[in-house]
Amino acid sequence: MHVGCVAKINPEASLDKVCVLSCGISTGLGASINVAKPPKGSTMAIFGLGVVGLAAAEDARITGASRITGVDLNASRFEEARKFGCTEFVNPKDHTKPVQQS
Repeated sequence: MHVGCVAKINPEASLDKVCVLSCGISTGLGASINVAKPPKGSTMAIFGLGVVGLAAAEDARITGASRITGVDLNASRFEEARKFGCTEFVNPKDHTKPVQQS
């Protein structure tokens, strides 16, 4: 196996927690780094603030996006997402019509 595909973890680590390292983080970072490629100062919207979305937000923060809007139906995710770089939030449930029409 290629060294880039392996990560050493603490044997005491909970496998149901560390399993997200293998997929969620690499997917979110990869989508942002390889597809979105946000230039410094850009504005980004991240739809879904689970592991994949948080990883995409982290890359947006690292690359210098000026506004990172986190969109999620679960407002309890907003505070954690702020730690990953989200600067503002939208919960579609808080709107009676599509957000772009507000």
